[in-house]
Parts: sequence; C-alpha cells; structure tokens
Amino acid sequence: MKTKLVLFVTAAICVFAQLVAAQDKVVVRFGHFPNITHAQGVIAHALSRNGKGWFEERLGPNVEIQWFTYNAGPSAMEAMFAGSLDLTYVGQGPALNAHFKSNGQEVRVIAGAANAGAALVVKSDSSIKTAADFRGKKIATPQLGNTQDISCRAWLKAQGFKVTQTGGDVTVLPTNNPDQLALLQNGGVDAVWTVEPWVTRLEREAKARVFLEDKDVITTWLVSSAKFLGSQRDLAKKIVSANAELTDWIQKNPDEA
Repeated sequence: MKTKLVLFVTAAICVFAQLVAAQDKVVVRFGHFPNITHAQGVIAHALSRNGKGWFEERLGPNVEIQWFTYNAGPSAMEAMFAGSLDLTYVGQGPALNAHFKSNGQEVRVIAGAANAGAALVVKSDSSIKTAADFRGKKIATPQLGNTQDISCRAWLKAQGFKVTQTGGDVTVLPTNNPDQLALLQNGGVDAVWTVEPWVTRLEREAKARVFLEDKDVITTWLVSSAKFLGSQRDLAKKIVSANAELTDWIQKNPDEA
C-alpha cells in the first residue's frame, strides 16, 4: 500500500512539474523576409532549423522561437495587427505606416538591423539614361507600401513626375520579388526597385544594370508589437542584445554567415 502511495505521489509530482514547465514556456513568433537586408532573420532561422538556434541559446530553454517568412513589410505588419506576430525585421516605411495607422498604439522599434542594400535597376540595353527617361515607363516594387515602394514613389515625385497608386506619368507596379525577374526579362516592366539578393539576381539573370543605388536609407528595423513589449519587456531586452551580438558576428564572419 505504501509502495502504491509513493508511486502515485511521484507520478503526481512529475505531472505537476510538466504542467508548470508548459505554463512557463514562452513562444515568440518571429518574422523576416528572404532578403540579405534581413540577414539576421535569415541566418537565425536557418540556425534554428539546424538545432543551433542563435536566439534560443541566449534566451533559455523556456523560450521557443517560431519563424515566419513574408514577401514584404505590409504583410508582416498585417500579421502583427492580427495578433499572430510578436517581432519582425521590417523596413522603416511599413513600420512607420503601421505605427501611424494604429495611432501610435501598436508597433515599437526596438533595434536597428541594416542600412542600404536597395537599388533601382534597368536592363543593360535600356534606353533609360536619365531620370527624365522614366516618363511613360513601368517600375516594379516588392509590395504596395513597402520601403522600396515608398522610396520609388518619393524619388519619382522628386523628379517632377505625377505618380498615383495605379498610374500617372510613371506606373509603379507592386510585384513579389521572385516574379520581378521574368517581368523585366519579358519587357513587362522597364525597371525594378528592390533589395538584395534580388538586385544581384536581376543583374546576373536579366542582364540588368544599377541605375540608382539607395545607399543612405535605413533598410531594416527590428520591431515588436506593443503587447509583446509590454508583457515581455525583460525578454525583449535579451532579444535586442542577441540581435546586436548576431549583427556583430555576421560583420566579423561574412564567409561563415
């Protein structure tokens, strides 16, 4: 009887310990895009798949990272608004738009991630030589309202062009990054404003040349939902620290990264 009682108590303790551990586990839903300007996310995601999670090793066993990949910023911001994303690497344009759209109640910038890495490219044999030559042309961008889309429209307006959402003097055509290659090759668009590695891919496979390099723009931030930052502030600080360590490691070990 005593043996049965001891076994019962032991089993109960084990079940209780498992329940406590499950309750203490924190799931962090982390987003990024398949771009070089999101190198921290791309590399950390790959390390997680290989069981060598960069963030996991620094945040402890009670933190689980779930990775999500998006084509461009507006999609990631929609996921954050929907409550299905806690953190993401994202361009400043979509982050600021989301912040204003929520009247400052939602998105929080917690760290920097990348500068530059974007460019406006045209085919090497294109007749486009100056900014004025873009009149009547079509330019592809990754998504309506993403950082490159905003940069493209702002630059065109600065050149004196009238640009609307669907037309104007120059047509800006939001197109998923993987689909831009065929469009440029087939003449569906005359130019593309995008980020690495897509810029290099267009140069190599579509024989494109860089017309304008977007050198000074802040390309990527690490942002948090207001809810996550408010409820997990200490964890957010550890994530910021881990992101800084990862950025430093990438810069010092480019070949390995």
